[in-house]
Amino acid sequence: MHYLDVKDLTFYYDDEPVLEDVSYHVDPGEFVILTGENGAAKSTLIKSTLGLLKPTKGTITIAKENSNGEKLSIGYIPQQVASFNAGFPSTVIELVRSGRFPRNRWFKPLTKRDHQHVEKALKAVGMWEMRHKRIGELSGGQKQRISLARIFATDPDLFILDEPTTGMDETSRNEFYRLLKHNAHVHGKAILMITHDHEDIKSYADRQIRLVRKEDSQWRCFHMSS
Repeated sequence: MHYLDVKDLTFYYDDEPVLEDVSYHVDPGEFVILTGENGAAKSTLIKSTLGLLKPTKGTITIAKENSNGEKLSIGYIPQQVASFNAGFPSTVIELVRSGRFPRNRWFKPLTKRDHQHVEKALKAVGMWEMRHKRIGELSGGQKQRISLARIFATDPDLFILDEPTTGMDETSRNEFYRLLKHNAHVHGKAILMITHDHEDIKSYADRQIRLVRKEDSQWRCFHMSS
């Protein structure tokens, strides 16, 4: 069962081919990394997959249900998502808690399990000690971390993360990778993560998808390899 299945995706910017005949899939229970040199259209591939950009051609299938037969939920973190301004009227823990409110449950109190999810998510990104800080008081890297924590708090079936470890040191990155691997292998989540070629991630990921340039074309055309 594929949570995400892309076949022969091609994307053009105006008349210029950027992605050509790209195929890949992501399954529940696996941690997949998407790599490639700078300019390799990794973010474009993700946005085309999610329907944020319209591909020129190709077939994109996102599962309607998870492995338990429930509606599939997706957590997406784009690059540099943390754009909260200094006057953002929320604390760290309030923002992350908001990820635990599903539809039609906004006015119901959080359960003990909800609070446990929030604490675990903040500790996973090293932000538990700053939970009562105002969002506007945080650095850009800290805002990025709480955005990640909020996604973890929502507990999606499919994680799609675009270079989420920007600004993290090596120790923090490894803790984060360990958490992703745990979510995939123990909780059956599907994880697709764009990353630079950090050597330290390869021991955690199950599979690597790499965008590489076609050598026989003057255009910015790319293909996939494992």
